[in-house]
Formats: sequence, structure tokens, C-alpha cells
Amino acid sequence: MSTDSGAVIAEPRQMPLPNRKVGLIGLGAMGAPIAQNFLGAGQPLVVRDADSVAQERFVDSHRTAVGAGGMAEFADCDVVVLVLPNSDIVDQVVLSDDGLLAHLGAGGVIVDMGSSIPARTRYLATAAAQRGIDVVDAPVSGGVTRALKADLAVMLGGNETSINTVLPLLETTGRQIIHVGPVGSGHAAKALNNLLSATGLVAAAEVLLVGRKFGIDPSTLLSVINASSGRNQATETKYEQFILSRTYGSGFGARLMRKDIGIALDLAHQQGVPTVLGDTLGRLWGDAVEELGSTADHTEVVRYLEKLSDVSLDADPTADTSASD
Repeated sequence: MSTDSGAVIAEPRQMPLPNRKVGLIGLGAMGAPIAQNFLGAGQPLVVRDADSVAQERFVDSHRTAVGAGGMAEFADCDVVVLVLPNSDIVDQVVLSDDGLLAHLGAGGVIVDMGSSIPARTRYLATAAAQRGIDVVDAPVSGGVTRALKADLAVMLGGNETSINTVLPLLETTGRQIIHVGPVGSGHAAKALNNLLSATGLVAAAEVLLVGRKFGIDPSTLLSVINASSGRNQATETKYEQFILSRTYGSGFGARLMRKDIGIALDLAHQQGVPTVLGDTLGRLWGDAVEELGSTADHTEVVRYLEKLSDVSLDADPTADTSASD
């Protein structure tokens, strides 16, 4: 099976890594369903989470998962998957005095499935290589809903040997797996994708708000957009389900989207590529997160835009559009 850059790989396998020991660190909103997919395909796991209660609950619910009390318990793992919030936490878990690199043996592979900063992923790979350990970045797109269905898109960065090693495991949780390029490329692609995703969400909100002010029902205008050239992923999958319904329950936080937007814009600036639209989006999204609060879903950015425009997409156009603390 070819893993050349740009290749799309699918067809999940059973017993993903026979005769190999696999660990997973991070049992949060994405980590838990990803771990469940690994276990469901027959791959036993050593697991750890900073929240000991969450770790214990997960282990109690999965007989082939073993809880780890510390990083030393991953010492004999061939592969360790990280599903962690950011590069700072990844560095703490991997590079600290008692981190993974202090315990993993040569020939091991670390797979970072979170949204990390590409340059720091490359630094991590350099540090790991000094101990004979490879790093693969494998961030995902699809959110909790698709994770629960083992239907994620996975973007891979790394060398072909390491990718071939971990591919059977990743196939149990990803429907589409794309080898983007060398290490760090997966994280770059994920951030750039989310920059575009956030842009589409905000652009659609502005269009629907103008339409509402003019007197067009948002659901009707959304139907027009989705039957026409203006449609995007947000109009097709997010607006009816999470925004016009006022549930805002996509499972992906506005704060996390702000982080990914920042990673993408920093990357653009490092590459010397102007991002006039992206810079405006970044400022808007940062203001929205400050207004909405740290626990807001990313779809709630539309609530912030409603407040700015003093226009509501609610079925009752006179509904209160103020943001909660």
C-alpha cells in the first residue's frame, strides 16, 4: 500500500498492530472515542489521562485497557498516541525529565493526533530522533460526532517507514487518511483547514444576517445557498443542526478554533504570505471568544455576530442575542 504524499488510504483492518504494545495519552472529548476505536478493532491499550477520575472511568469500561500511573509504564510500548490540547502539553508529556523520551526505547513511534504547532512538532521530532524514536503527526478533522463513528479525516506528516508502522492503527478511526508530507505537515494542514472552516462559518453568518435584516427567513436563504454555488461545509452541516436550532453542540470549542486559527496565521506570516482576510478573521474570533467565554462551542461565534449586528437568526427575530458570560 503506497503512502506517497497526497495518497488517500482507507479500509479499516482488524487487529491493527499484532504483537505490538500501544499506549494512548489523553482521554478527553476526542481521545476517548479514538481510544475506543482502537480497542474495538482488537488493539489493547495502555492509557493515561491527567484527570485520574476520567482515566479510571475509561479503564473500568474497557477490559482491554490498562491504566498507567506514570510515563514509565509506557516504556515497553512500540507506539504511543497523544491526543492532547496543545504543543505546551505535548512538550511536557514528551520532553520533561520524566517524559516519554526518558522511557521509550529506540525504534518506538510517537503519534501526535492533537492540533500542535508545526515548527514545534519538527523540533520534537529532532529531539526524539536523537533517541532513535520517530514522530508522526496525525491530526484529525470531523469532531466528536465523526470520531464516535470512526469516520475521521486524518492528515499525516512523517516518513514512510513510520507511517506504514502506524497506518493499520489509524485506519481503525479514520475514514480518509492523507499523507501530507514530512513531519509537521499534518499539523500545518490541520490548522490551514480550520482557518478556512472558520472563514466559511463567519462568511455564512454575515450573509444570513443581511438576509434576515432584509426580511428573508434564514432557513429559506440557507436552502438557496445549499442549492447554489455559495454553499460550504458550515452551511451544509452546521447551521441547521447547531445554529438555527440554537443548540450550539458541535463538540468543538471556540477557544480551540481560535488556537488553530492562530497556528495557521503564524505559519502564513512565517512563510511571508499575506493573509488580509485571515488576519481580520483572527481578530474577530479572538474578540468573540473573550465575549462568549472559554467554554463556548465554536458555532456560538454566530451569537457574537448577531450581537454586533443587532440582528437575530432565531425563529423569533426579536429574540435576545446577548452573549452569556
